[in-house]
Amino acid sequence: MGRPKGGKNREWTVDKKLEVLNYYFEGNSRRNTCAFFKISSRQLQKWLVSYEDGGKDALKNKRKPGNPLVKYSRRKELTPIEQLEFENMILRIENERLKKGYAQEDVILAKEKLLEKNTK
Repeated sequence: MGRPKGGKNREWTVDKKLEVLNYYFEGNSRRNTCAFFKISSRQLQKWLVSYEDGGKDALKNKRKPGNPLVKYSRRKELTPIEQLEFENMILRIENERLKKGYAQEDVILAKEKLLEKNTK
């Protein structure tokens, strides 16, 4: 069962996950639990394994870091402060890549294109 077209992913709190697991532990079948809470059996399995391995703390949502440059690269004009933050972020990323030995021509060219685009 997937999400409806155009819908957003649901955020499950730790309490809600525990509610689902308690419903399952009360003797309800996996199929009934999944149907009642409208989740996939795989999702229930992941929560069960996490709960067995680490208890309540293992059910916490883990945020992915994402791309910090997105908020700057999608805008047409940046304020001077945003421009400096953007350049600083690019230099930090480049510095981390150099530390790891990832200096590549295409990365340097992409950085220069982004800087050119946002300085215009």
